[in-house]
Amino acid sequence: MVNTDYLEHSGPFEAKYLSFLETINQLRPSLHRYCARMTGSVMDGEDVVQETLFEAYRKLEKFDDSRPLKPWLFRIAHNRCIDFLRSRGVRDDAETAAAVPEAGASTEPAVLGITSAIEHLVSSLPPKERACVLLKDVFDYSLEEIAELVDTTVGGAKAALNRGRTKLAGATLQKKVRHMDPEQTRILQLYVERFNQRDWNGVRELVSADARLTVADAFAGRLADAPYFSNYERWSAPWRLALGEVDGEQVVIILQRGADTWVPHSLIRLTVSEQHIDAIVDYAHCPWVISAPASISTEATVHP
Repeated sequence: MVNTDYLEHSGPFEAKYLSFLETINQLRPSLHRYCARMTGSVMDGEDVVQETLFEAYRKLEKFDDSRPLKPWLFRIAHNRCIDFLRSRGVRDDAETAAAVPEAGASTEPAVLGITSAIEHLVSSLPPKERACVLLKDVFDYSLEEIAELVDTTVGGAKAALNRGRTKLAGATLQKKVRHMDPEQTRILQLYVERFNQRDWNGVRELVSADARLTVADAFAGRLADAPYFSNYERWSAPWRLALGEVDGEQVVIILQRGADTWVPHSLIRLTVSEQHIDAIVDYAHCPWVISAPASISTEATVHP
């Protein structure tokens, strides 16, 4: 179910858009899986999904209802992923350097068994190879469908798929390690402790006055304009926050009480600048995000 707690503070999100999200609810996890592997981050992947769905919503009136919805959404998602990668400095020449002439790609693509570990290695490939391996070996698209989606020929898709599979066959999974700034860690730990104590005034002391808030599927705007803390106060399921890491990135993990322990439910990404938190991106309404990382850990045991 989509969230409606923010409708009176909707920013770009409106009731009609939330209704649109309901209609594609079953496609969301697979869209996220694709975007997460393309971008190399489960949170960046969900951000791209959000952009994809909002773009699709804007174009919905022009969409031919006789066509299947899934390929159309994946095409938009793929283009948004490529835009994201280019904005992060991925250059076309990296793919060109790894390419072989399409005319010589008449052989069948090598067979690669996609395990969970191999799937997480896909982000090490150039964008076209990455997309072709994901679409063929994870989502079972035909070469013809892949060629249309990534805007290439069938021969080009086959060649990229073969190159990607060959590289992955000899690859090994390495855990991403990022430098953790001690001051940032201190601020995030304080945020978690005060949040768990429901010390909202204390939390606000850690957040800049003009902090931006994004609650996926619900709100985008100024934190001051959203009922963010009160929504957590009203959350009926038992919850806690914990500082942790997801694929090497320091994040806040939302935990919910399971049968006999605390279970990761979703994630919050906080941006710290000049000793204050100036951006919060909360994925509480997108629980599928937590199932996608290659590694996830909390820094301390959470007690009842």
